[in-house]
Amino acid sequence: MAVERTLIIVKPDAMEKGALGKILDRFIQEGFKIVGLKMFRFTPRTAGEFYKVHRERPFFNELVEFMSSGPVVAAVLEGEDAVRRVREIIGPTDSEEARRVAPNSIRALFGTDKGKNAVHASDSPESAKEEICFIFSGLELV
Repeated sequence: MAVERTLIIVKPDAMEKGALGKILDRFIQEGFKIVGLKMFRFTPRTAGEFYKVHRERPFFNELVEFMSSGPVVAAVLEGEDAVRRVREIIGPTDSEEARRVAPNSIRALFGTDKGKNAVHASDSPESAKEEICFIFSGLELV
């Protein structure tokens, strides 16, 4: 399998719960290397740009409001089959479903519901490249 890079964002709800260290540690324990790390706060405009693929969805405005409601931490993770493995580790989008089907997943442990689900992760190698470039400059990755 190929070594890939993917993006995660620890969302405002997980940051408020103080779960950042536990979430990052989980990925380290799973064998990922953190090659980029940044704390920032989305503005409504930048959150809207980042989540533009969801612009036509009914939850878009709520998502933008939530993601710009507090600080987030973005990390670029590197490892074999990273996109698929990270998605598996975070669990289903709906945290309540995650607690039923993947009780040790990040969303089961730290998420609240479908919207406040602790962490974002790229869903394909193509979106990972685009999302990484949105958040990080080349000089910020090691």
